[in-house]
Amino acid sequence: MMENITDRDNALFEAGIKLGALYHQFTGSPISLRTADSLERAIQDSISVQPFVKSIRVSIDRSMVRSKLNSEFGYCELEGRMLDVRITVSYNSVLADVRLAYDAGLNYPLMKIEKVYSSEN
Repeated sequence: MMENITDRDNALFEAGIKLGALYHQFTGSPISLRTADSLERAIQDSISVQPFVKSIRVSIDRSMVRSKLNSEFGYCELEGRMLDVRITVSYNSVLADVRLAYDAGLNYPLMKIEKVYSSEN
């Protein structure tokens, strides 16, 4: 027997794929304080062209970057804990707001669903 897959299911699946792809594609990228703005834009531009992405905002924590900079070469690697990402996915009439953000209590860059709602309201 086949389960009924809903638009909500698909919206959340798509949102999770976007966050996972973003995380694994960009962590490890070389970054400096000078290049943080352009890396934020590159991540946004890359993910925004994927299907069902309505909006994306990427913020890289400059204080974390500063604390990791190699004094000899002036750059470090982007870590998941440095990212604060908000994505809205639109699948038919369902919108899903998801987020990737560092959770200090867990000491982990956590991905989570923030809100699921209908665009028809």
